Amino acid sequence: MEFLVQIDVSMPMELPEEERADLLSRERALGRAYLRDGQIKHVWRVPGGLRNIGVWEAEDATDLHEALAALPLFPWMRIEVTPLARHPITVVGA
Repeated sequence: MEFLVQIDVSMPMELPEEERADLLSRERALGRAYLRDGQIKHVWRVPGGLRNIGVWEAEDATDLHEALAALPLFPWMRIEVTPLARHPITVVGA
């Protein structure tokens, strides 16, 4: 299944800089692994904050939730997920 995933991160301002840098580094590394493995099909950064929009692929909603919950910044994320289905005009021969 494919899902449109919108993520908005709001890290606490009182988080020590070293911890913040570590979290961001681990977040980037896992995000790159998800891209490499095909879990993230497309991703766009939304300027003006720690926000992005992506198309993710997962077996089902539970599988997607597990992947999202594994992200180091998950505790500070507001996530909106929309399941996607193929539109009939995109199917060859339809």
